[in-house]
Amino acid sequence: MRSNAPNPPRTLAMLIGQVRGRLALATGASILSGLAGVALVALLNTALNVQAAELPGLGWRFLVVCSAALVLRLVAVSVFVNLTQTTLASLRRHLSTHIRSAPYRQIETIGAARLQSLASDDAALVATLFASLPIIVMNGAIVAGSLVYLGMLSWRTLLFVAAALGLGSLAFHLAHGRAMVYLRKAGTLQDASLGYFGSLIAGAKELKLNRKRGDEFLDKVLSPALESVRSTRVRGMLIYSGASNFGLFLLYVIIGVTTFFFTRYAGLDAHTSSGFVVVFLYLMVPLDSLLNNLPQVQLARVALERIENAVQQMRNAETPALDNGAAPAFSRIDVNGLQHSYYHERADEIFQLGPIELSFTPGEIVFLVGGNGSGKTTLAKLLTGLYVAEKGELRIDGHLVDDTSRDAYRQQFSAIFSDFHLFDSLVGLPREGLDRLGNELLKRLHLDHKVRVNDGAFSTRDLSQGQRKRLALVVAYLEDRPFYVFDEWAADQDPAFKDVFYQVLLPDLRARGKTVLAISHDDRYFHLADRRIKLEDGQIVENVRVREQATV
Repeated sequence: MRSNAPNPPRTLAMLIGQVRGRLALATGASILSGLAGVALVALLNTALNVQAAELPGLGWRFLVVCSAALVLRLVAVSVFVNLTQTTLASLRRHLSTHIRSAPYRQIETIGAARLQSLASDDAALVATLFASLPIIVMNGAIVAGSLVYLGMLSWRTLLFVAAALGLGSLAFHLAHGRAMVYLRKAGTLQDASLGYFGSLIAGAKELKLNRKRGDEFLDKVLSPALESVRSTRVRGMLIYSGASNFGLFLLYVIIGVTTFFFTRYAGLDAHTSSGFVVVFLYLMVPLDSLLNNLPQVQLARVALERIENAVQQMRNAETPALDNGAAPAFSRIDVNGLQHSYYHERADEIFQLGPIELSFTPGEIVFLVGGNGSGKTTLAKLLTGLYVAEKGELRIDGHLVDDTSRDAYRQQFSAIFSDFHLFDSLVGLPREGLDRLGNELLKRLHLDHKVRVNDGAFSTRDLSQGQRKRLALVVAYLEDRPFYVFDEWAADQDPAFKDVFYQVLLPDLRARGKTVLAISHDDRYFHLADRRIKLEDGQIVENVRVREQATV
């Protein structure tokens, strides 16, 4: 993975483009507020060296400038608070859009833990930067304005100050490179720790049933991972802290040199010398704040790099399908020489699937059988267009499925994989008559006593795994697609409902002209298929017409 984001980052350009006007307003208000602060110091320095009769006039000017600084700061802070939340929402929407359109295989590769980390922690870090911007811009304006004022008092002293600030900038630059290494590493470690945290929740049952396993997972896996994130990020932040303190030390040196040496050896008069001291003392707070906020900028930069890298990984060349209602029925789908390879954890080697030669037509039930790890689910994902094969082709009614048509091709399928997700509402389905149809199907699947469809949403999803699969089947029925794929759907069903699935539901789909591919180990029902395909070690070893054999 690249360590640096493209320059300029597209994501940052997108964010700035959305809030350009408000950002300019808030930045301008911050700069003017900072310059107003410098003007206040200049007025105070002037007041120390004028006649008493002139003080009331200066006092009124001080009050006006003070009021203006307050109003400008309130404007800047208010706008930046709004920008913080706008940025957070925009970043999460930006990530969601890319996740939605990303190739499925790429989402699996990046992983849920990293994507959740980007949408939560990294997006929040970037958004928090906008909350820090008024302080950074305001204090930056104060420092710049103060330097201009110092130059007006004595250009020779300003040269010395500039040299000292240059030394401080060099030290900060050297520290920056080292600190960024730790901050980037902390981001990677954070992805792993969130993965472990997800395991803590998903594996709660197993950890409760085995206390020793639960204690060791917490003490030897999760806690060390969290500690690694903490210690690595602290190292990076401490480096920045050291550079910031060195900058403040230089400011003390400047005050000392100006007071004890320049007054005598550079010929500064008492008025000019006191002006320098006043300005330096005033600069200590804004400069300290500015230096302490710079690490926040770098954290946001690392977070933005991580988001940008993930967005680049998720880019998809496919043409989105047009929303023209229901997908038109197909006459034939052909799989020609399909080959795909992937790492097989059980065998600890690269697994080769294919070459696969198959065809599917409407109104048939096809059972895909074979041992665990033979490639059945991978073949189903290739067939449905979720994976893109390395070699070979898919054709629908003779037309090649490629980047321009793959998304439209996927709309032919409704699939329930073993790791299916059940949404709480029936999004993406026509609302007219949806509740009535949904409740009829719930009754047919013996779920009407557990759950209802109200206003296009399920009343509950707090069901057993077998019942949740039946609920997923309701969604699949309502989608009414030409091709249905079931990945060991009946594995969690009781014997009575297995009979319903194989002897009633699948024949009903066939009678409606649907194509059904059922991945199954239930050999007692194999005779109900029109065709049986057997996979072994990624190769088709059997592709027979079952119903013809039964007739013979």
